[in-house]
Amino acid sequence: MSLSKNFKITTIAEEHRKAVIDIFNYFIKNGYAAYPQEQLPYEFFDMMLKMTHGYPAVVVKDSTRQGQVVGFAFMRPYHSMKTFKRAAEVSYFLLPDVTRQGIGKAIIELFTQEAKKIEVDTLLADISSLNTQSIQFHEKMGFTPCGCFRRVGKKFNKDFDVVWMQKLL
Repeated sequence: MSLSKNFKITTIAEEHRKAVIDIFNYFIKNGYAAYPQEQLPYEFFDMMLKMTHGYPAVVVKDSTRQGQVVGFAFMRPYHSMKTFKRAAEVSYFLLPDVTRQGIGKAIIELFTQEAKKIEVDTLLADISSLNTQSIQFHEKMGFTPCGCFRRVGKKFNKDFDVVWMQKLL
C-alpha cells in the first residue's frame, strides 16, 4: 500500500508545536504508546527538537482536514557516544483514524533513506508490550525482536515490559 495523496509528510517545524504535543498528549492519556503518566506542556516540543537534532523529524498532514497535522515521527541517536552512531531510535505517533493507510510504511521508507545519509545502518524501536499493534506493525516492516526489559513500566496501574525491535539496513 502506498501513501494516499491526501497525506503529506513534511519536516517538523515550530509551527507544529501545538499539534505535535496535542497528539503526544492524546497517546499519554489513551494507551501505552507514550510512556509518561501526565500530559506534557508545549515546552516539551523544544526537548523533542533538541534530541532529534541532525536526524529526520516529520509531521503528517491531511489535506482532507485543511492540512491538519494527524501524526508525527522522529529519529534520534540511540546513544550519545560516537561508538553507537550507526544506531538510531525511531518513534511515530499517528492518530487512530489515519492508521492502516500506508503512512507508517512511508515514514519507515523515508527514515531508511535518510538514515543512510547520516551513516545509520540500524533502526531501533522500544515498544510497550501492551502496544501489540505497534509490535505487529514493526514486524511487518522488517523489524525483529532483539530484547525485552521485563516489568520495567507501570501505567494506569498496570505493569508492562519494554520490547526492543531492530531493523538492520
